[in-house]
Amino acid sequence: MFESLTEKLSGALRNLRGVGTLSEANMADALKEVRAALLAADVHFKVAREFIDRVQLACMGQNVLKSVTPGQQVVKIIHDELVKLLGEGSTELGQKRPLKVLMVGLHGSGKTTSTAKLGKLLKKKGARPFVVACDVYRPAAIDQLEILAKQEELGLYADRTSKDVPAIGATALDIALQQNADVILFDTAGRLQIDAELIEEVKKLHARIQPDEVLLVADGALGQEAVNVAKAFHEALGLTGLILTKLDGDARGGAALSIKSVTGVPIKFIGTGEKTADFEVFYPDRLASRILGMGDVVSLVEKAQENIDQKEAERMAEKMRKADFNLEDFLAQMQQVKKMGSMQSIMGMMPGMSGVQLPDDSEKQMARTEAIIYSMTLQERRKPQILNGNRRIRIAKGAGVKVVEVNQLLKQFEQMQKMMKMMKGGGAKKMMRQMEQMKGRGGMPF
Repeated sequence: MFESLTEKLSGALRNLRGVGTLSEANMADALKEVRAALLAADVHFKVAREFIDRVQLACMGQNVLKSVTPGQQVVKIIHDELVKLLGEGSTELGQKRPLKVLMVGLHGSGKTTSTAKLGKLLKKKGARPFVVACDVYRPAAIDQLEILAKQEELGLYADRTSKDVPAIGATALDIALQQNADVILFDTAGRLQIDAELIEEVKKLHARIQPDEVLLVADGALGQEAVNVAKAFHEALGLTGLILTKLDGDARGGAALSIKSVTGVPIKFIGTGEKTADFEVFYPDRLASRILGMGDVVSLVEKAQENIDQKEAERMAEKMRKADFNLEDFLAQMQQVKKMGSMQSIMGMMPGMSGVQLPDDSEKQMARTEAIIYSMTLQERRKPQILNGNRRIRIAKGAGVKVVEVNQLLKQFEQMQKMMKMMKGGGAKKMMRQMEQMKGRGGMPF
């Protein structure tokens, strides 16, 4: 979502990073570009203006002007102000148990999916979640919640006959408590726009179940409209937190940067994809680092710890150290990396790499590589040297690709094996030359 903003901010700050002495002139030029970048990202104009004013005030301090590297200090000030803009402090849910959570929002914002995602996340942390289908107007919503609850092994209550939402909520609450659930998530109905009927219904449900948390699920692609939606729900229900969805899309990010400042309600979670695992606790400092192109190493390490098997990683490392790495191992490595998310999202967490755009077909290219290896027999994966012309033709047909793509994969894998042997023998300089050659030829196929 923030690629365009990251690129523009990086350009605005690039000249400041190496500045030896700050002046009002060079600082004013840079901050003008920062303000333009924020407005282009659909940040509310008042929020952008106040942000620049605070940065400028901090930059004029004597400590900054006399610091050894004032340019870097300005970047740090902008980072700190971004963190304030996104929301400081804890983003965790309340610790009360049982915890009642009311999920609200407009139609199409991702409430039902987010309800299941939050349930999965809390279950991973040791909770016993229970989800309640309170959207009685859209039968598909109940079906969807049932499927997701079964998939993630969450407790569920749904009533397809009643239209009395407060009564459904009260009955579900009793059943959830009987089943020893300690977090109850109520998925409510939405509309295409805020109306009196929607607000009144959710108010009645709120009065009946007395929730501990009221979370607004807002579509990050709505931009400034998401801020207006948040204000309306907050005035009616007293929101305790926000969930921003679809942050994996091509929206400009203005909602994320404006919503906390305008509403005073903290962002607590973000949805980063369609899968139930694509859901994260929101950390303002980590997102600020990503926006400024500094990466997010902490989140990257956490994802690796959650998704990559430690023993398997150690086994692979030993095989690579001994230069005993075959196509079966390569396939296993690719599948481990895929569990962490898209290649573009992983790149965004690496310092200095957030502005780098992978080719649009990079994910498809990875899928083709997997298909080629899957079309091989176990013996062929373990001993690629036996792949003659006839075998390659058969593999290409099985994978639905051209023979030249099979040849390319095998050639690149052969180069990788040579590099491993060089590493084993300590030939670091030769290895670097090989890497440069591979870079020029398109690199590894993933």
